[in-house]
Amino acid sequence: MEIVFRGVIWFWRGPAPWYFVTVPEPHARELKAISATVTYGWGMIPVQARIGNTQWMTSLWPKDDRYIVPIKASVRVAEKLREDDMVTVHLTVG
Repeated sequence: MEIVFRGVIWFWRGPAPWYFVTVPEPHARELKAISATVTYGWGMIPVQARIGNTQWMTSLWPKDDRYIVPIKASVRVAEKLREDDMVTVHLTVG
């Protein structure tokens, strides 16, 4: 399954701070429909992600009936990304 969407990078300031992009609701519904066949536990879905020219392996995290994409520091540095930037995210599930 291939998913492409635009979203804003946001920062979670918890005990383990991290940057994310939220998967839009229509795509989240599609992901939820196949989650039982692709998850490795806790609802996490492995994906290959790409922003700009940078590609990496990660897992989508379930949150509030949607999914969030963690954006690694190496990706943010390579693509010169910051909180509140609008990005196009390409996901390959499975």
